[in-house]
Formats: sequence, C-alpha cells, structure tokens
Amino acid sequence: PPNPRPPRPPGALLANAFDAHLIGSAATGISWFDYALLVSSMGAPVMPESDFNGIRDTVRQRLEAFSTAVQRQGVESFETRMLEDDARYALLLESRYADLVIVSRDSETPPPPDIVFSSTARGLPEYIALHGARPVLVVPPVWKAKALPGTAIVGWDGSMQAIRAISAALPLLRLADAVKLTLINPGSMAEIHGDEPGADMALHLARHGVKVDVVVEDTRASTGEALLKIASEHGAGLVVTGAFGHSRYREFVLGGVTRALLASSPTPLLIAH
Repeated sequence: PPNPRPPRPPGALLANAFDAHLIGSAATGISWFDYALLVSSMGAPVMPESDFNGIRDTVRQRLEAFSTAVQRQGVESFETRMLEDDARYALLLESRYADLVIVSRDSETPPPPDIVFSSTARGLPEYIALHGARPVLVVPPVWKAKALPGTAIVGWDGSMQAIRAISAALPLLRLADAVKLTLINPGSMAEIHGDEPGADMALHLARHGVKVDVVVEDTRASTGEALLKIASEHGAGLVVTGAFGHSRYREFVLGGVTRALLASSPTPLLIAH
C-alpha cells in the first residue's frame, strides 16, 4: 500500500487556517561574540572553524527541510531564518514581531550527537513563555497531527496569566468544535470565582463566538493531573493555560502546574505568562 501522507505540522495547519505568514527559524547556538573569538587572534577560539561551519550546514539542512515540508502542505507565505545566537535569546528577540511562537517540547530522548548546539535549546518553551511577551504553542514530541484545535480545554483560575492565555487563544477557540472552560477545585477561591464559578468567563467567551461549556472538577489530584485527565477524556486537540513562574536570581522558575503540563501533556499546549 502507498505510504500514508505525513502529518501536517501545526505551523502549517495554522498558517493555512488563518492565511498567516510562517517563519521557520533555526539557531546555530553560536553568538556573534563567540564568532568574533573564533576568527580573532585575541583569546582562544571557542571551537575549530570546521565545527562552526558544520553547525551552520546542519542549520541550513533543517531550514531546507522546513521549506520542503511547508511547500508540500500548501503554505503560500513563508520564509526561513538562520539565527546566529543562542536559541533562547534569538527566539526571544524574534518573538517580539510574531503573533505566536511554536516550539517543540524537549524530547524524552537525548539529542543526536551530531547536533552540537542542541543543548542550548533545552527548556526552550518555558524560557520563551516566561521571559517573552507572546503566547507559545508547545507541541509534544509524540503528537500525531489531528484536528487543531478540535476540542479545546481551557484552564481557568481567575489569574492574569490565564486571562492572557485565553485572549491569545481566542482565534483558535472560535474555530474549536467545543471549548471546555475547566475549573479545578474552584471552591477554594470563592472570592475570585463568585457564586457561579466560570459563568462570567464563559459569557465573555460566548460573546466572542466561542462554543463553550463550563467543567467544574473537585479532586484531590493536582491541577496539572486533573487538566490532563479531562483533556484525555474529551480527546482534546488543544490545552490552554496560563504559564506561572517564580522569580529566582533574576530568572524564572516554573510553577508546579506549568511544569506538570509541559512534562506530560500529549496534546499541544498554548501557554502565556
């Protein structure tokens, strides 16, 4: 039998759905400062020039593969960019001029040995979400392309982070087959949710053309576990939630719910801080 059609990457799905411009970016992991050390007579070089050129060749190959894939999927407007910097800082800068950043979650398996710069991209989704100003769509490594968003699970706890995530996700939520506005143990936050938890946000979403139902879950499980369970029960194609972090030595450390979802979600996760 013929080979099945390869899955459509989420970037291509969304670009076609919203007639958007798609940018494929790949970072060398080597900053201009590192390159200056490489070519300068001052100081020891960070690596042999042949290794540096090999990294750039690998990046070019990945960008060529991206171009081939999106052309195959019929994306009309796209470009590729080689970023001469650490992946985190480069994408943080690039994200300022985009509506949405799409990244893969860290793979459970070690990076290939020939990808010298892969270690610089570890923890990339949370770094961009917590330090940047744009929402981030995190795609799990085992995700098989299906309807996006299909049924969307929206975690609602009344926080500013959740509001930002919901606002960022509105274009997707309007396209969803169904949206489950999900509240986990809302009784513990009665001062935020009021007498009818979720009603006001559900009304807000409905006024924006979203087909929404409220799901209230009282459980002893953690919030992250509860959201994943509900997403599994509804066969969700998207989970939307705020990204939480705690400041530590001028860096952000992930909150427990965000960490659990990033570690375990088999479903694309849209997060915003």
